Amino acid sequence: MTLRSLPELLADEPALIDVLGRRHASLAVPEPARAIVLAALAQQSQRRPLVVAVPTGTEADRLAGDLSAFLGAEAVVSFPAWETLPFERVSPGVETMGRRLQVLHRLMDPVNRPQVVVASGRALVQRLGPGAGLIAPLRLGPGDVIDQSTLVADLVAMGYRREYQVEHRGEIAVRGSIVDIWPSTTDVPVRIDLWGDEIDRLTEFGVADQRATISRAEVEVLPCRELVPDAQVRARAEELVAEQPWGREQWDRLAEGELFDGMESWLPWLSGEERVLFDFVDDDALVVVVEPRRLRDRIVDLQAEEADLASTLAATWGAGDTEFPRLHTDWERLLVHTEAPLWTMDAVPDSPQVATVVASGWRRTAIQDDTIPRRLAPLLAEGYRVLVVADGAGTAARLAERLTADGLALAPVQEGEALVSGGHIVVGELERGFVLEASRLAVITEAEATGRRRTHRRTRPRRKAAVRVFEDLSPGDHVVHEHHGVAQFTGLVTRTLGGIERDYLLLEYRGDDRLYLPTDQIDAIRPYSGGDTPRLSRMGGSDWEKARAKVRSAVSEIAQELVLLYQKRVTAKGRAFGPDTPWQRELEQSFPFQETPDQLTAIESVKEDMERPIPMDRLVCGDVGFGKTEIAVRAVFKAVQDGCQAAILVPTTLLAQQHGQTFADRFAPYPVRVEVLSRFLSAAEARKVVAGLADGSVDVVIGTHRLLSKGVAFDRLGLLVIDEEQRFGVSHKEAIKQWRTDVDVLTLTATPIPRTLEMSLTGIRDLSLLNTPPADRQPILTFVGEYDERAATEAIRRELLREGQVFFVHNRVADIDQIAGGLQELVPEARIAVAHGQMDELALENVVLDFWEGAYDVLVCTTIIESGIDMPTVNTLVVDRADLLGLGQLHQLRGRVGRAGQRAYAYLFTPPDRVLSEEAYERLRTIGETTELGSGFRIAMRDLEIRGAGNLLGTGQSGHIAAVGYDLYCQMVTEAVAELAGEVPEEVVEIRVEIPVDAHLPKDYVSRSDLRLEAYRRLVAAGANPEVAKVDEVQAEWEDRYGPVPPPAEALLAVGRLRSQCVARGITELTVVKVPGGAGLGGPAVMVRCSPIVLPLSKQARLTRLHKEAVYKAGPQVLHLPLARVAPGAAPATLALSVSALLDDLVPVLESGTEAVASEQ
Repeated sequence: MTLRSLPELLADEPALIDVLGRRHASLAVPEPARAIVLAALAQQSQRRPLVVAVPTGTEADRLAGDLSAFLGAEAVVSFPAWETLPFERVSPGVETMGRRLQVLHRLMDPVNRPQVVVASGRALVQRLGPGAGLIAPLRLGPGDVIDQSTLVADLVAMGYRREYQVEHRGEIAVRGSIVDIWPSTTDVPVRIDLWGDEIDRLTEFGVADQRATISRAEVEVLPCRELVPDAQVRARAEELVAEQPWGREQWDRLAEGELFDGMESWLPWLSGEERVLFDFVDDDALVVVVEPRRLRDRIVDLQAEEADLASTLAATWGAGDTEFPRLHTDWERLLVHTEAPLWTMDAVPDSPQVATVVASGWRRTAIQDDTIPRRLAPLLAEGYRVLVVADGAGTAARLAERLTADGLALAPVQEGEALVSGGHIVVGELERGFVLEASRLAVITEAEATGRRRTHRRTRPRRKAAVRVFEDLSPGDHVVHEHHGVAQFTGLVTRTLGGIERDYLLLEYRGDDRLYLPTDQIDAIRPYSGGDTPRLSRMGGSDWEKARAKVRSAVSEIAQELVLLYQKRVTAKGRAFGPDTPWQRELEQSFPFQETPDQLTAIESVKEDMERPIPMDRLVCGDVGFGKTEIAVRAVFKAVQDGCQAAILVPTTLLAQQHGQTFADRFAPYPVRVEVLSRFLSAAEARKVVAGLADGSVDVVIGTHRLLSKGVAFDRLGLLVIDEEQRFGVSHKEAIKQWRTDVDVLTLTATPIPRTLEMSLTGIRDLSLLNTPPADRQPILTFVGEYDERAATEAIRRELLREGQVFFVHNRVADIDQIAGGLQELVPEARIAVAHGQMDELALENVVLDFWEGAYDVLVCTTIIESGIDMPTVNTLVVDRADLLGLGQLHQLRGRVGRAGQRAYAYLFTPPDRVLSEEAYERLRTIGETTELGSGFRIAMRDLEIRGAGNLLGTGQSGHIAAVGYDLYCQMVTEAVAELAGEVPEEVVEIRVEIPVDAHLPKDYVSRSDLRLEAYRRLVAAGANPEVAKVDEVQAEWEDRYGPVPPPAEALLAVGRLRSQCVARGITELTVVKVPGGAGLGGPAVMVRCSPIVLPLSKQARLTRLHKEAVYKAGPQVLHLPLARVAPGAAPATLALSVSALLDDLVPVLESGTEAVASEQ
């Protein structure tokens, strides 16, 4: 509320008083004060809404953020432009379209109309779909009465795509009485549970596990597509089939009402009359155009590029001389759509008659401690209200302390407190500070006061990688059965045997051998991963046993080395670092982004490792741009706080420079000396750094392989961080091992080399995975194909149109200048630079820095950019010889683009006249298919399959993984290590439960086979636990995800509970058989046989008394129990429930640690 009271202080601003009430006016407002002046204008003007037009989308987002701080988040909306380019056959983000439609709807709602709308020039001139803004949102809540089929039809009409399971925005799924939907503008999906026609339950749910989380009172569902194939659009598409046959394929799809990716690119042909945002703005609004000249120029450039694209694509698509309709109108046409008054706002006046707000900003350079009082003291003396806006409560308190020590007493102001004159510190989110002379108001942000930049973005919940064994298992895949070997999985089949219906996994072996594996034995198989297509095993043959024996002997040798390594690590005496200090907490609060959940978990794990006396050896595997560097920053600071030195080893000089800057910026407020040791330093400078390491005056050093040279010695090294680990060879790692064994080691990588990955998976090193993408990060669109000059040129031009930059990777220094020259001819308007590792240090550094600052558009370079360089404005990558690069390299290169939330593109080209090797084809296919965020770990696993891991500790390659599959190989290594370490392997007891009931998951309950497999696996895992409550949890999950449980599934759950009871009682075999004619002869209809069972004498006496026909044999520990006939028509679960009740009543649960041995106590 404190920042929201500031616009009122501009009530007497002379320039505003001068222009209020005019129909046309010009204002001159320096850029830092723009947001506060617009906020005051919105409050003082009688017109609503205030529409603010700015030149670019970045400026729109920044201005909307500051206006929200002054007016409240509900009062300000940003109208985004599509992130796709004209005619691009890719749909804009569902969230982008949802936000645009939400703004249009609010503009039409007199009650909920926003106070301010901020839009870029591109968003304003973009034409809208024919039905955009006309479909009202749905509001749903518990107790509402709706017809399910009508609801689903309405959602499909709003552009939602029907799927079996909701995993992305804009999808709906229907299962029985449950409707799942992910609205276009919400961060999480919601589940609607109907009871008849009434909404019984409305909850959010997690995408990873599909489980309901928290209840909702209401949800607003907005349309998720601007172009919906309604009757008007379908009719127009049918006309186009005859008018413009070159696009027949697309027109036919639209005419049939199909929703498909990229359909929005055809909007110009289908939109009918011109509609833009201003059509939704009433005449009582006020339009303020910021920097009108620049805005018009941006629109003219946009139209020129669109015209170029249209002429190029007309030839490509076979449209001949057809003139394409345009997606963007021009500025003059735009003003026809509204009668609202139009004002302009520039940074400086262009004539004496322009009303001018006298204001200034703070210098962009970092303001050191001693200059802050010098800037603020005179303002306080003149009676200004001075506000320092801190990012968090911790930094607010520290700023107050520092300013008090310098003679400035600024008191922190709590939310809601009145703002009296004098100096104050408040907590808030603001981009720019300002000084307003007439209003006697000065605001400075923490970033301006300290030089530390912070962006105010929270991560949105994203799909976490769910650990599902059978998520990717589909018919045709290979699996490994631990007893029968490698087979091909051909699907889940339902068979009726002896009148009992069950589901089985059908596995095909060599020859005509088939195995129908009952679903309760699903844990006996695992997916096969290990290289090329494996040879199938023969059931009952000796080849599988021979292969296992061969691998087991090889594994035992590896295990001996691993045990030695592990024992060394565990017995080595390391340094136990102290707990976090107040400075540590303050440094962590100053992180410019919101941490992801995985990042926080990894940070905690690293700190716990450092606080233990055993040396840390942790691998942090996170995708490119997922925040690994911040984990290192915090670990290094913790080490330095405890009086130790820290070394960060990086593979390239450029990355060393960038990390040096990052660490220096983060540690600037603290007495920490950070140095870089690389070939960019002169000999004298390098000697100075080495001397500082030896005498302890250098706390943190970031260096390349130079750090491993013999002359480098440390005074008190406590932590070693290895970044981009995959770039260091075996010899470098051997050199690292020669360093003191008590040093904590933290390894960072996106794509670990197979050996490193295997050491982590087998438990020799600790592993942390970062799976959650940062806020707004989008998957990178990846194109793999033969090199085409036209495609490369088009890719570069598209990026220039978006004000972005391009990496063009050509990995041969010999002709790189020739390639750059050829590109310059193809795209003469682009500013092109060349960078490679053979350039001298100064030239390379200057080129990269100039490119980073925007002096060039295209950087033609070698793979020197692969390692860790962070350039947020680069959103297109072109690689001209992708066939020569490794899988990890391709993924690292692709991760260098799209780091600022923009849609990014990767073009991976191969020579048109070359035959690709099988491995190269496999690598390119993998990189093309694996585009999801966070896929680096999966790519590393696939690399392991393509290349094989080789021996863990040696350099020899080996076919052992290919023989038995990766999962079983890891298990065998783990077992061999445990055996050598003296651990007694826990015997896996197989529990057999056979009951003649129809117990399965019907297809009409869970229709997708992969989800049915997953459900069976979860139930088997729960049934192996002695706690019956675990099976109850599975039932709750099924009811939550799929609705009420049908009778065959109830029977399946009842059998699962029975298995759980058997585990708790030490029973390994339980069979239920019908006694032929038993009931007619006066005997039992059903007999239950279970073993082994130990019954004390007291229990035996009770058994004889209650069940005269029961037979207990103490020697073989077998119990035969009679059971009455189940009534005809009873539920399938009844029999299993009756057996459960008998076990509960008669057989005691084993105490923990005891075994089922004969006893007569």
